[in-house]
Amino acid sequence: MKIRVFTAILVCKIVRRLAKLFGRGSSLPGKYALKICPDILSNLKLPEISIAVTGSNGKTSTVEMIAHVLKSSGLKVAYNKEGSNQIEGVVTFLAGDSTMSGRVKSDVILLEADERYSRYIFKYFHPKYFVINNLYRDQMTRNGHPEFIKSIISQAVYDDMTLILNADDPLVSSFGKDREGTIYFGADKLPTDKPVNEGIYDDGKYCPICKKPMVYEYYHYNHIGKFRCTSCGFARHDTDHTLTSSKEEDGKASITIDGKYEIPVFFTGIYHCYNILAAFTAAVTAGIAPEKAAESLGGYILRSGRISDFTLGKLDGRLLLSKHENSVSYDRSIDVVVSDNRRKSVMFIVDAISRKYYTSDSSWLWDINFEKLKQTNIDKIILAGQYCDDLAVRFELAGIDEDKIEMFEFVNDAADYCSHNLDSFLYVITCFSDKEKILSIVTRRELA
Repeated sequence: MKIRVFTAILVCKIVRRLAKLFGRGSSLPGKYALKICPDILSNLKLPEISIAVTGSNGKTSTVEMIAHVLKSSGLKVAYNKEGSNQIEGVVTFLAGDSTMSGRVKSDVILLEADERYSRYIFKYFHPKYFVINNLYRDQMTRNGHPEFIKSIISQAVYDDMTLILNADDPLVSSFGKDREGTIYFGADKLPTDKPVNEGIYDDGKYCPICKKPMVYEYYHYNHIGKFRCTSCGFARHDTDHTLTSSKEEDGKASITIDGKYEIPVFFTGIYHCYNILAAFTAAVTAGIAPEKAAESLGGYILRSGRISDFTLGKLDGRLLLSKHENSVSYDRSIDVVVSDNRRKSVMFIVDAISRKYYTSDSSWLWDINFEKLKQTNIDKIILAGQYCDDLAVRFELAGIDEDKIEMFEFVNDAADYCSHNLDSFLYVITCFSDKEKILSIVTRRELA
């Protein structure tokens, strides 16, 4: 067995180096290692601190910020920074950080775990801390309903883990019911909260415990908010760490956690605030002083490219990465556009729906609340990519003024139109699968 472990680690390291040279995927080395030693994960000696993050949205950003805080505190951290979050990618980064005898060299391992595959990964080892961010209708071709994903994640939860849960998401919060030692994070009532759910669907309408109706005091967005079951009493849990405020004044933005840790940020979108709060909570739970965690997170710019400022000709713009097949993600990006009071235009790119599998299903576009765009002053809406016709039908039914809409099958043509015809701030909303099609054209700027 030791020979197989040694061989698997050796092959993984060699293939990983070759893969980087030839630009191949970050899961390939792990695939070869698993063929040689299928239970290699159970044969690696891990450090005392291990943190896993899963959920529908924000895994990559949250992991990146946790890693930044831990490294700022002098710890050596190994994590799947490429975002390859299934078992092959986890094997790649862990074996790559191991000695030939299988001892992981870093002080902390930190992994982004795919919500469907964490149950397979954690058969071999249990992370000390398990962060669950949120559960939405996401990639329904692959994932189905969020309650199904909740049942899948439950198979990855073990008694020796400390769960770190979003208290404002009833599906996530229910993992902590009758479980001692659980850590909760969430947001206080904010000025942007709503008395009703403005989303197309309501996954908080019924209690995840007893299936009876729930009521909300307020909604942060969709089914995220302060909830209470009218039958069994299941309700939003008190939080250990709380987003108490967010503000933007004179071009500067900040959030406050626990009423005393003010963190300068470049962006106050609610989903980004939740990712920061989750990272803060995980880092503090793992032993980092809250003052140090807040200092490290202050002004941190995500390397994952979820938000990128750019120039296109004489235009300034901002790229907001949403997730195709995830209307909640798109709704949050649209909220950013609607809340911006300056003159602006917005481009939507849907050219390749998924990086993971082939699908031409664009039905998820009908779950996005494009109707909100009628509430704001927009000069032009540019629809780009091979699914621009699908977008156009959706916008027509949303009642958007057709005189504002321009359509382009190719992203290059859309960008050329914008650079020669627009003079307002440009938002671009698309997915990881399509981001390079615009970033390869524009000039990226440092976020301010």
